[in-house]
Amino acid sequence: MDKPSAPSCERNRDPILEVLRTHFADRRQVLEIGSGTGQHAVYFSAAMPQLQWQCTDRAEYLPGIRQWLDEAALPNTPAPFVLDVGDAWPAERYDAVFSANTLHIMSWAEVERLFNHLARVTTDDAKLAIYGPFNYDGHYTSESNAAFDDWLQARGEHMRIRDAEAVDALAEAAGFDLVDDIAMPANNRLRIWQRTR
Repeated sequence: MDKPSAPSCERNRDPILEVLRTHFADRRQVLEIGSGTGQHAVYFSAAMPQLQWQCTDRAEYLPGIRQWLDEAALPNTPAPFVLDVGDAWPAERYDAVFSANTLHIMSWAEVERLFNHLARVTTDDAKLAIYGPFNYDGHYTSESNAAFDDWLQARGEHMRIRDAEAVDALAEAAGFDLVDDIAMPANNRLRIWQRTR
């Protein structure tokens, strides 16, 4: 199969990296949920070699991720493994979790399962970084996000841009407090939480 490529990863990787260099500076073990093509993993782990970057995704995405990891041959990217938020989660504990452009693809029940599992797979001071579009106070932040939401819902009724306040409530219930909320290109956000409870 051809190596998969997501142009959006090329466009957003540098702004995301700039934030992660600060928030993941003292981290060591990163669990990436929904690695997609694997492009982010390769770029971020090359730039931050102190991190052990663990890719995960549904089974059908793993061959493409492996192509990116094998080509890069980095020492800090172990083999990816299957993680479907509704099924079994790893037994290891991570001091950082990263996910990009996943919450609006999952159903809300899957988003809830993701947050419900976080306490069991993270250390007591873990950081959580989620990139993607968010609504605030029930409103779109741009016309392009409103159009994107229409496109999502045409693809699947369960897909939609999530309300920041609803996601914050899930994070808080899992023991994570919001510590940063950064504007990103193309009307996206990079939101960072830290586990405090």
